[in-house]
Amino acid sequence: MPSPLPPLNALRTFVAAARHGSFRAAADELCVTTGAVSRQIRLLEE
Repeated sequence: MPSPLPPLNALRTFVAAARHGSFRAAADELCVTTGAVSRQIRLLEE
């Protein structure tokens, strides 16, 4: 059985971080902390 798709919030966070090239800028755009961005990226990596 294929693995489930990742959560949309994690994908949205990844796109923002990739676009800005910075977790801090992505956090500012998404109105969250840099730690929250880091956790979402870690979720995708796992």
